[in-house]
Amino acid sequence: MNRVNIQHIPYHPPLQSNGVNLKANTTKQSFIEHLNQASIEELKISKHASERMNERNIAISDSEWQEITEKVFEARDKGVNQPLVLMDQAALIVSAKNGTVITALDRTEARQQLFTNIDGTIVL
Repeated sequence: MNRVNIQHIPYHPPLQSNGVNLKANTTKQSFIEHLNQASIEELKISKHASERMNERNIAISDSEWQEITEKVFEARDKGVNQPLVLMDQAALIVSAKNGTVITALDRTEARQQLFTNIDGTIVL
């Protein structure tokens, strides 16, 4: 019959300082930092998109940008990489993966366009 050797490894409790587990505390801090960073994510505007917005007189208010940003990152969390964002006055193509507005069109111009390489639509 085969013999099985069992080795006993001594138990070493986690490091503690003043009764608080340091490892758990650093993990919790990292999570809080990550959460704070995630909540301040903002969309960037590419040079191309900025030029198009200026050429086409597209003005988007801060509250609208906030709503666009929230919806784009929500879509990204659901697996959308490149959504089309339709607003009353504009249509934006956004890279949710990079958090960048790629291009912008006014709504009248957008009606005549065929949009390709998008995998989601956000209607505001």
